Amino acid sequence: MDSNEILDDKDSGPEVQMNFPSSVMSRIEELMGGTEQFDSDEFDAVAYINRVFPTEQSLSGVETAAARCEFRLASVQHDIQRLVREQAAQRDAGQEALLDAQRCIAELALQVADINKKAERSETMVREITAEIKQLDCAKWNLTAAITALNHLHMLAGGAATLRGLAQRRQYKELVLPLQAIMEVLQHFESYRDIRELNALRDEVHTIRSQLATQILADFKDAFTGSKSGVSQRTLAEACGVVDALDPKVKKELLNWFISMQLQEYQHLFSAEQECAWLSHIERRYAWLKKHLLSFEESLGSVFPHAWLLSERIARQFCKITRSELTNILSSRRNEVDVKLLLYAIQKTYNFEVLLHKRFVGTDFGTDNVDTAVEKQNSFDDDSKESQTDDVPAGGSPWVGLIGGCFEPYLSLYITSLDTSLRSLMDTFIQDAKSTDTGNTNSGASSAINGGGSGAVIASCADLFLFYKKCLVQCARLTTGEPMLELAGVFQKYLREYAGSVLQAALPRAGAALSLGALGSAAGMPSLVTNLHTLLRDDATPTRYTKQEIAKITSVITTSEYCLETTIHLEQKLKEKVAPALADKIDLVPEQDLFHKMISNCIQLLVQDLELACEPALQAMTKISWLHFDNVGDQSSYVTQIIMHLKNTIPNLRDNLASSRKYFTQFCIRFANSFIPKFIQNVYKCKPISTVGSEQLLLDTHMLKTALLELPSIGSEVKRQAPATYTKVVIKLMTKAEMILKLVMAPLDGNLEGFVAQFVQLLPESTLAEFHKVLDMKGAKLSKVQMSSLDALFKDFSKSVNNEGGK
Repeated sequence: MDSNEILDDKDSGPEVQMNFPSSVMSRIEELMGGTEQFDSDEFDAVAYINRVFPTEQSLSGVETAAARCEFRLASVQHDIQRLVREQAAQRDAGQEALLDAQRCIAELALQVADINKKAERSETMVREITAEIKQLDCAKWNLTAAITALNHLHMLAGGAATLRGLAQRRQYKELVLPLQAIMEVLQHFESYRDIRELNALRDEVHTIRSQLATQILADFKDAFTGSKSGVSQRTLAEACGVVDALDPKVKKELLNWFISMQLQEYQHLFSAEQECAWLSHIERRYAWLKKHLLSFEESLGSVFPHAWLLSERIARQFCKITRSELTNILSSRRNEVDVKLLLYAIQKTYNFEVLLHKRFVGTDFGTDNVDTAVEKQNSFDDDSKESQTDDVPAGGSPWVGLIGGCFEPYLSLYITSLDTSLRSLMDTFIQDAKSTDTGNTNSGASSAINGGGSGAVIASCADLFLFYKKCLVQCARLTTGEPMLELAGVFQKYLREYAGSVLQAALPRAGAALSLGALGSAAGMPSLVTNLHTLLRDDATPTRYTKQEIAKITSVITTSEYCLETTIHLEQKLKEKVAPALADKIDLVPEQDLFHKMISNCIQLLVQDLELACEPALQAMTKISWLHFDNVGDQSSYVTQIIMHLKNTIPNLRDNLASSRKYFTQFCIRFANSFIPKFIQNVYKCKPISTVGSEQLLLDTHMLKTALLELPSIGSEVKRQAPATYTKVVIKLMTKAEMILKLVMAPLDGNLEGFVAQFVQLLPESTLAEFHKVLDMKGAKLSKVQMSSLDALFKDFSKSVNNEGGK
């Protein structure tokens, strides 16, 4: 490996040869500012001399050059000696600095050791000083605990005797605070259960508490049973404070006894064998409680603390007893229950529960917090408020349904009565529809349709849903369970019947299909749809509808739209009112679909009527001799006739469907989808046709296209842009008609393959039959071989176009 050799100074020891890579050496040379040419391995002395002295004349400067070299050599030797001396001096200075650092480290170690010794001495001194302080702190804590325990023991020993004396003298007010203090002391002594004397005192206190509980219960019983009247109401009120300090079971026992005693009279007066216990006298039950609570709060309201919520407890227990007794009575006398009596009892019960909600809402029955115990102003004395049926808050109430729940198993009678009422209402609607259909057209329309003008919603529709709303509100007050599902079923039943027997009957010339429609509504939606389609097909002598009949059809559309939207809201309300677990069982989608189909079929009737008006013009188009046209003029008379029918029909429909713009747009789209293909089929019938005739027919097609694009706003003073969906349909279909006529004008002679390619390009979705029709219009006389060849070309081009479209 090539390398340079560097020899150390002779004083540094034996010669050592160090080899560096060429890259290292080149880097060193760069840092040193370049390399002398004399140091290069490739230095050639002869060549150098020849360069310096190229001629004999130049040898005269040899001595001067030698002198310069000697001077340079001396300078280099001087620099080397200086650097060697400086290196020696630096070695000595480094040695001295190292010795100084070692001395400093030794001194620092001595100082650290001294500091550690002083710290240990300080720690020992602090430990000796604080040892006595810790002992004093421990002694102080023990002394404080002993004094506290002795004080508590003194309070316990003396307090027990004090409690006994106060209890014997019935000084309940003075007894409350000592009793609470002693109970806290007993809590403090829980950790000293192994001391016999303390256990004896604890047993004595518990005995006193038990005696107090027995004594207070006896005082209350004696005071309210009349056997002894020595205990005043003030004493009883003070005793309630002691009850709060005793075991909660004492308070519960006292309240249960007192509430039971308060309701004894009610249970006796309204026992099952009494006549006033029956539903017809249910209002007397609620009047008794209102009167009793007024009397109780007036005479005994000051005895019991507000935090006990005694009025609310009495009312709640009254509701539980009443519900149990009504359940038993209804079960035993089920045959005597009728709808009128049941609804009377339910209404009175609901009003009473709402009254209880207003009276006690905001109080927390589950706690005895004084802050939540302030009762509202008494409202039982206002009998007029009982008749109010204000709804309870949306969040519900713990009172509503507390008694009324007993009526839920019998609500099927109520649902049956609603079914009967709806049956009578529906019969009225059907009779009105029949009289409208068989009577005078003008008077019939005015009697069956709301006074809002042509195309207005039929009045019976609003009556039906108003009745639905009342039924739903009333039933929701009674229950959220299974009867709500029965109500939803009744609603569905009469929605179907309304569509089949009222709306279908309102359609013109539907009298023959009315009975079938009624059966269809009972059997299901498909029969109704079938009847309507039959109505569309089986008209033996088709004639156009009058304006009154058009008004009926548009009225059915707007009514069906109203029914559809209201049915959606009805389903939402039913799901809100019913119990969450039953919400998924409510489904009015079939009825919504029924109204959708009713609207669809009515629109189809209108489309069929307008097509019927345009049919003579289309027939006239096919009878024109298109072969003998000499020049292209204005639009043909049949186009004028079609546009005239559009102008006569569309404004009336647009006005009638002003409240249902989307269905007017659907009508326009359906008409375009139905009429334009018929127009194209009649175009195929215009054969044979000359080039000039094709140009005239193309002009007519363009004029008809323009009229159809303006169809939604035709005859209107306010010009609106046609809906984009409608415009797209018209342009697509009429463009096809224009392309057909352009193909008819295209030359065929000589280039059959080019004609087929042009046909497939202009009409990529066309069929082979349409291709043949275009050839027929052109009057092409082709042999079977040529036709077979054209058919093959058409299939090949169509296949290639379809493949490209798929990609």
